[in-house]
Parts: sequence; structure tokens; C-alpha cells
Amino acid sequence: MPDYYSSYGVVLAVVAAGAILVAVAFTAAKLIAPHRPLPAKLTTYECGIDPVGEGWSQSQIRYYVFGFLFVIFDVEAVFLFPWARVFESLGWAAVVEMGIFIAILATGLLYAWRKGVVRWA
Repeated sequence: MPDYYSSYGVVLAVVAAGAILVAVAFTAAKLIAPHRPLPAKLTTYECGIDPVGEGWSQSQIRYYVFGFLFVIFDVEAVFLFPWARVFESLGWAAVVEMGIFIAILATGLLYAWRKGVVRWA
């Protein structure tokens, strides 16, 4: 039983060391970094051009949906490649489950296609 609790001690020591390291880093950054806020430093700066007008701009929801679709199919790749690696040892139940998974993703892609999300123009 003492070995059981000693493994928790190691985890607690690593968490404490990490917390101390973060605290020391933030404290050192606060003490060492120069802090002289000037009006020129506080202005918005992008691409070497002085800001003109307001900082707010409206963007289309299509870009967010396209990014969301990318994340969905990226996650598909994360699940599909390891599954393909051990395909032979999984059996037919895993093949059916992966077919259902791919069908759900294909339905999502078909829905996005029919709504016109994947067209840029």
C-alpha cells in the first residue's frame, strides 16, 4: 500500500514543481520587463500601416463554417489513420463502426455542399 501512495506523491511533486516554475517565470517577467506605456506604443499596429477608422469589421460566417468543417475532417484523419493501421486485427464490427463514422461525416459534407458553404465565390 505505501507504493500506491508514493506514486501520488510523485505526481503531486511534479504538479507543485510546475506551479512554482510558472510562478517564478511570471514574477521574473514582471520584474525584468520594461514598462513604459507611451501613446505610440498603445496604438493598433498591423503591417506597417497606421490605423484608419474603427477597429471593428464585419466578416462572413462562411469562413467560420469552413474552418469548422476543416476541424471536423482533421479529426476524421486522426481517427482514421490509426484505425487503418490495425485494421486486420479489429474484425468486422470495427469495419461497420468505421463505415457508420464515415457515413456521418459524409452526410455533414453533403449538407455543407448543398448549403453552398464549400464554394468560395
